[in-house]
Amino acid sequence: MSSFGNIDLSNINTPQKVEEVKNQVRKEMAMANAQELINNINKHCYKTCLSNPGPSLSSSDEGCLGRCMDKFLASWDVVSRAYIGRVQQENK
Repeated sequence: MSSFGNIDLSNINTPQKVEEVKNQVRKEMAMANAQELINNINKHCYKTCLSNPGPSLSSSDEGCLGRCMDKFLASWDVVSRAYIGRVQQENK
């Protein structure tokens, strides 16, 4: 039996099965992208905002983290939209 992640590839002989596999791959890719985004935010924002980590966050730490995450997510959105646009253009 062949498999890819959690996807069983042993019996994809119908168009419906092919579509199910495609949907599962899309879901797994979305989860991987979300995990990568979270990891990058953690690495970048915590490193930038928390020079002296302690048992709690100060109000300035919270403000810095909030602004950093907002900027990071906005940047990610711009890059994602540009990438999707480029892929769509190349597929035409």
